[in-house]
Amino acid sequence: MLTFVGLGLYDERSVTVAGRDAIAAADRAFAEFYTSRLVGADVADLEAYHDTDIEVRDRAGVEQDPGPILDAAESGDAVFLTAGDTMISTTHVDLRLRAEERGIDTRVVHAPTAESAASSLTGLQNYRFGKATTLPFEWAHGADGVPGSVVDTIEANRERGLHTLCYLDIKVDHPRIEGDEYMTASHAAGLLAEHWNPDALGVVVARAGAPDATVRAAPLETLAALDFGDPLHLLVLPGDLHHVERDALVGLADAPADLLE
Repeated sequence: MLTFVGLGLYDERSVTVAGRDAIAAADRAFAEFYTSRLVGADVADLEAYHDTDIEVRDRAGVEQDPGPILDAAESGDAVFLTAGDTMISTTHVDLRLRAEERGIDTRVVHAPTAESAASSLTGLQNYRFGKATTLPFEWAHGADGVPGSVVDTIEANRERGLHTLCYLDIKVDHPRIEGDEYMTASHAAGLLAEHWNPDALGVVVARAGAPDATVRAAPLETLAALDFGDPLHLLVLPGDLHHVERDALVGLADAPADLLE
């Protein structure tokens, strides 16, 4: 059996009860943290909380050489752990399909995601979100500014009155940098202000799931000048707003009321 377990949004306690039970029942535990990670906990914290050894795999060890994971699942019970939900954004459908091809039973234990948190914390209605996009570091996409595909996604959503969730780039164990690098919401807002629309409303969500989660709505050029603290950050570009959403952004995100009129 191979069970995919989402660890939730922030630290070792963000996992669901079902997820914790699956980890406790497993013979071996694997994890990856190159697509996202729990900024409130490291691997040692997870191992102590779950009283188990966790074998962390890099991208190649999951996508190119998943043999050890599949072998463990074929001979016993294995869990595969990621931050968030293992099948939302940090998707591992390919690994699940490989397991099914070998006749290995699989299941998914879900957890909160950045997508659901963005709606919950901002008060923006989840069914009014359109296609999401990811804003990469400039050096990562080999050009200055903002990729055209990001702007196209935002504009297409706005034409339909829909909100855009913008994931911000994460680089973990990248050969070009020392340590890990997380794009901040202020940096993202600055890029979009310069290369798209400085007056557009943006909504920052910082550290979703943490005790000090922060939400702030303002024009992009204003957000670009602010410091939202430790990662992880998200940026939402709202489309048309329902009156309840307007009230939520004013009451929960300190949005200037006159900007929403």
